[in-house]
Amino acid sequence: MSPREVVTTSRPRRVASSGLLLLPSTLTILALCSGLSAVKFALENQLGVALAMIGAAAVLDSLDGRIARLLDATTKIGAELDSLSDAISFGVAPALVLYVTLLDGSNAGWIIALVFAVSIVLRLARFNTLLDDDTAPPYTSEFFVGVPAPAGALIALTPIAAYEQWGDGWWSSFWAVSVWTVLSAGLIVSRIPTLAMKTFSVPRRMAAALLVGVALTAAALITYPYVLLIVLVFAYLVHIPFAVRSKRWVAARPEVWDVKPAERRAIRRVSTDRRSYSRLGLRRPKAR
Repeated sequence: MSPREVVTTSRPRRVASSGLLLLPSTLTILALCSGLSAVKFALENQLGVALAMIGAAAVLDSLDGRIARLLDATTKIGAELDSLSDAISFGVAPALVLYVTLLDGSNAGWIIALVFAVSIVLRLARFNTLLDDDTAPPYTSEFFVGVPAPAGALIALTPIAAYEQWGDGWWSSFWAVSVWTVLSAGLIVSRIPTLAMKTFSVPRRMAAALLVGVALTAAALITYPYVLLIVLVFAYLVHIPFAVRSKRWVAARPEVWDVKPAERRAIRRVSTDRRSYSRLGLRRPKAR
């Protein structure tokens, strides 16, 4: 085979590889456009579409990082782009959507919107700082510090979903929305642990139930999308105490830090007697 033939046959592979490497950044740009488009639809009083745009940005944001790791295409510029996109899609855009709708476009409403946007930016800055912390125990990757930006944005926008579903009420009043938005901002910048879904796994025996749940969720998304969003938001808030308890349990037991999350959950279910720990190949924690 001549050198000319080698160059000719290798060029298409290089082009295809470059295209795949751009896929995560492409999804990030799409998430940015989707989140920012929510402001446009809010200004046109299409609040349902605005909520859908933020939701689409959240889905795209969850995909770009996973695909980057799958393709081994993680880069410094990709990480910076992702942070900037999150700041706009889940900080600036929701704040403006709330400001032009339920916060009445007032001066006080603008202050509330600023508080929320700043909380998202501070949360992202802290997240990027924690990524460079090599001294953290291995189990910390299973938890977020505070509520992540996409979840925080959807929590803050819950009053809009209630307004679209049931119309005017106490849930859409200025003061109720203001308090809810500030509480959302507080959860975002807090150090309360929340579960990272990347460590979530479903036992095989629960596969059928999971598929049924997916079907019911899809049906609710089509027929009652606003109610579904409200239910998911409150389910997420309910999980926080369990996440706090789970992190405390793991932190107090260094012998399970290197155990896989699924195996660790099995360890929590068994008794803590000496026989159970020896069967799992672990040392029983000493009494304090």
